Amino acid sequence: MTYKTIPNGTITSPGGFSAGAIFANIKAWKEKPFDMAILSSDIPCRVAAVFTTNKIKAAPVILCQNRLKNKRAQALVVNSGCANACTSEQGLADAEQMAALCASKLGLVSDQVMVASTGVIGTYLPMDKIGQGIEKIALSPNGGHDLAQAIMTTDTVPKEIAVSIEIDGKQVTIGGVCKGAGMIHPNMATMLCFLTTDAAVEADFLQTALKAAADVSFNMITIDGDTSTNDTLMIFANGLAGNKTLREDSPGASVFQSALNEVCIYLAKRIARDGEGATKLIEIIVEGAASIEDARIAARTIASSSLVKTAVYGCDPNWGRVIAAAGRSGVQVSEARIDLYLGQMNLMKAGRVLPFDKQEASKIMGGEEVVFRLCLNLGKGKAIAWGCDLTEEYIAVNGDYTT
Repeated sequence: MTYKTIPNGTITSPGGFSAGAIFANIKAWKEKPFDMAILSSDIPCRVAAVFTTNKIKAAPVILCQNRLKNKRAQALVVNSGCANACTSEQGLADAEQMAALCASKLGLVSDQVMVASTGVIGTYLPMDKIGQGIEKIALSPNGGHDLAQAIMTTDTVPKEIAVSIEIDGKQVTIGGVCKGAGMIHPNMATMLCFLTTDAAVEADFLQTALKAAADVSFNMITIDGDTSTNDTLMIFANGLAGNKTLREDSPGASVFQSALNEVCIYLAKRIARDGEGATKLIEIIVEGAASIEDARIAARTIASSSLVKTAVYGCDPNWGRVIAAAGRSGVQVSEARIDLYLGQMNLMKAGRVLPFDKQEASKIMGGEEVVFRLCLNLGKGKAIAWGCDLTEEYIAVNGDYTT
């Protein structure tokens, strides 16, 4: 499929969207310039979302899940530094007030505003700072870059992208930003991701397309095996591109889905690459599985293996850890059929161990991206998962996170 990456693209690249951010003194990481932001559309949007599967859900997640029933919204207000999770009734009241303050600023009704938070669990939002910050935020069509920075916590770099495609002879743009560096694991990975598009998209198809994109991207990354209370993946579609409304059976539906997938995969890989303390991106390709679901499970199990992650960190070609992880994943495997590759280096063929140059293998593992390809040769199932190496720095970051 053909799509163009927009240079310096971000969440406000699609037509009709603006954003702004400010440092409201909510988070302790003062070296990062912003900790609160607003995203707004010129007109109401169709909205779809996927949230955390954690049974403990933050107040903003509960609020958004309730408001998603309307399938429409026009703005988002988000903060970092405080997750507003495990905050009971007060937390929900604070999330509602946060939305109301944003709505008042933008001239909207409160239920047109979605809310998201990220940061430390078990602390209350400083509502005086929230109110003052919202009032001071100035929105602009170039404000997406500031929003991308405002949602960062332990992230070392902002994560953003925008692409353009053609549908019905109209140029359609999809943009997005995300954050995530720790507490990352599938279904869903701990993260905030906000997407926008100026495509006209029917609400049910937008939800279906977003879930499909999540399954090949954010649900295929892992950093440390933990998932959060605040995970939110949300897309706003305002229709200003002027295309015919996309439905599941529309000629342009597959083009839109492919582009959305690529945007989400790009952002997901950026999260995995920026894992807390990470030095390398790990890509696990599983081919020839008995089913797609088997391929996904095996790939995610290998990518999340602490032994695989530490071997990659140490450039130790101890490839047996990859095979062992696949074997314990619960999927159908047959040792006599397995092929394994490190990059282009063949380590196992039809279950037989092949001689290889350990120094060359270690050199391959010293690169910024390390790719293992596991061929199970049992069917047509294929999946890719992404993770990162596990380093001493991960312990340093998380050992004194709140102190």
